[in-house]
Amino acid sequence: MQELEPSRTAETAAAPRAIESQKPIDQRICYDPFAEKFLKPTYTLLGETRVPKFLANWMYERMLPGFFGFTVARTRHIDEIVQACVENGLEQLVILGAGYDSRAYRLEQLKELARVFEVDHPATQQIKATKLKEILGSLPKYVVLVPIDFTQQTLSERLFESGYEKQRNTLFIWEGVTYYMTPEAVDVTLAFVVDNSGKGSSIVFDYTHPAVVEGTSTRREAKMFLRGADSFGEPLRFGIAEGTIESFLMQRGFGQVNNVTNEWLKQHYFTGVNRKRTITPIFEIVHAIIQ
Repeated sequence: MQELEPSRTAETAAAPRAIESQKPIDQRICYDPFAEKFLKPTYTLLGETRVPKFLANWMYERMLPGFFGFTVARTRHIDEIVQACVENGLEQLVILGAGYDSRAYRLEQLKELARVFEVDHPATQQIKATKLKEILGSLPKYVVLVPIDFTQQTLSERLFESGYEKQRNTLFIWEGVTYYMTPEAVDVTLAFVVDNSGKGSSIVFDYTHPAVVEGTSTRREAKMFLRGADSFGEPLRFGIAEGTIESFLMQRGFGQVNNVTNEWLKQHYFTGVNRKRTITPIFEIVHAIIQ
């Protein structure tokens, strides 16, 4: 990622949300009215291209079958987890690798929290802040932008410097991030959550499998995902083996673990007019509460 340019992954994650949000209310899986405003008018699922949007979207689904479906279902599922946590006494929200996440601005329940912390690279965050000021006029007082350069700073020091309070009931969102991190960095982050969160705190994140990271998966979308990540300069580094997520997280201090697969997402969200849409099985989503 170059200076004063957003992460490519921030843009590629926002594009499916933007497209899905343009559908009629009875046909869309998720709704994010900010996503389109964060992107350039020429942006498609393939990035900035002169290819007509409808053709770019078709090509994307051919190259990465089920990716679009997973991204919008992931947004919907995490939105519902946020809403459930608010109903259960959530006091703080920390969004790690926030990118163009817009939950702090589109989910009304979050406006009652003590703080929403958005943690991200300074370049992406600066561009996002500029766009938000254009959209909203000013940044909401309950949102704290936490720029961090992981080559020189730690999550612990930057969050506490920004007003994070460890005794509060907190939800950490880690969406579309873990596969780009080293195993050591994943462990450091999970340890911070366990050691510096109040009663009832939890984390939700998605992850892929080692076969995808290692290039041994035979699935077309897995191979294209690996190749694309390398070309973006954000290579895949981390995966969790299928069927091991509960033991993985319990060994790291978490108690209740709720993991969902593509089949669960399809069953719960892809009904009616969406029943024939696909979701790739190379990702899973887990919500884990501290013991």
